[in-house]
Amino acid sequence: MKVRIAPVNTEAEKLIPPAQPDRSRIGANHADAYVKAMNVTLDDGTQVSCKRRGLNITIAIGERKGEAIMRRIEHGPDVKVILQKALEAAAEAAGAKFSVEGGEICLDIQDS
Repeated sequence: MKVRIAPVNTEAEKLIPPAQPDRSRIGANHADAYVKAMNVTLDDGTQVSCKRRGLNITIAIGERKGEAIMRRIEHGPDVKVILQKALEAAAEAAGAKFSVEGGEICLDIQDS
């Protein structure tokens, strides 16, 4: 089942270095602002949450949870690509597929 989670947070792009420098080299401030919009309750009552802690991204969909690491060397230096790849891997580990379509964050949630 494909669901639209939230619109892409365009304000998060203002936090991408060098406009808003951070020492993380992975765009930690941008990642925090981007994933904040992904904390929602779906129409069927399923909780979806996403958080960043250090290099780890965690996505929880109901009781299912997936984690991934933001990898600068593999996917960098563009911080948007680093975050995108981590979100895709975390969603896959949680039994879903992450995508951005028409300015909306979407999850294609697999039935468990």
